[in-house]
Amino acid sequence: MQQKKDAPLRSDAQRNRERILEVALEELTNAADAPLSAIAKKACVGQGTFYRHFPNRESLVLEVYRYEVQQVADTAAQLLETRTPDQALREWMDRLAQYAMAKAGLADAMRRATSKHALAGLGHGPVTSAVTLLLQANEEAGTIRPGVTPDDFVLAIAGLWQLDPHGDWQSRAERLLDLVMDGLRAGAPGA
Repeated sequence: MQQKKDAPLRSDAQRNRERILEVALEELTNAADAPLSAIAKKACVGQGTFYRHFPNRESLVLEVYRYEVQQVADTAAQLLETRTPDQALREWMDRLAQYAMAKAGLADAMRRATSKHALAGLGHGPVTSAVTLLLQANEEAGTIRPGVTPDDFVLAIAGLWQLDPHGDWQSRAERLLDLVMDGLRAGAPGA
């Protein structure tokens, strides 16, 4: 009897999948071309188990990326619960920068393992939702100029992905993100 693709995994199968993803994140962040056999071995699963969950490098890399992006996106709502909208937005931008720099190896693995077609929209949903939430809260609070779209925001912070993760990225990211925040605030009613 074959399991449906959308049926929940058995608990042992779920643990195997999670262990593979944890190891893959670490290994792919360190080396974009980490061998799949080494990931399976370090995750303590056999090749058959590994390939049942992830039939190829692209499926593994995409799932690791999807999970990581969701974690960053989820922090937007958490920050809005405890901070003012503009503080939440700025802190979320810092977390996005930290993610981008910490996962530079994963980004390289994404480029190597996936086609442009596979990347279309991946992560865009969770990140766009987080940005939309933060921008709406700030617009309602009057802390940013009205009418800023998620696409505007993503284009404005795109410089993050040009920073060298092995250089002085922290100070450069902080300066860039401060400039973006200043631009978002410019002309805001009540700013």
